[in-house]
Amino acid sequence: MISHVCIGVNDFNQSFAFYSAIMDTLGLELKFSDSDRAWAGWMENGKPRPLFVIGRPLDGKPAQSGNGQTVGLLAPTRASVDEAHAAALANGATCEGAPGLRPQYHPDYYGAYFRDFDGNKICVCCHEPE
Repeated sequence: MISHVCIGVNDFNQSFAFYSAIMDTLGLELKFSDSDRAWAGWMENGKPRPLFVIGRPLDGKPAQSGNGQTVGLLAPTRASVDEAHAAALANGATCEGAPGLRPQYHPDYYGAYFRDFDGNKICVCCHEPE
């Protein structure tokens, strides 16, 4: 259903290091990175889509987060949710919701939320029972 999600960043090098740490915990592989164009994309191993892309806005204006927008990254296990959230916080994210069950979504929804340097709200979640 989704081809890609792209979020705007203002400091590509800082954001690339930040997201690389998170993607490593989720087992996602780097598909491309071009510091001259200031963008990079990750994907699930062996699958061409969907892509999670970061980059400086093409219009040259500063990146801004949207109110009410959240990008949810799928984690294979609850432990990987914990690891991704810890990696995000260790690399400068602000916590928007500690890892835990969110039964208001469904009984097995286990998620965590954080914001990156540019205010983008990211969720890492696992839908599987423990």
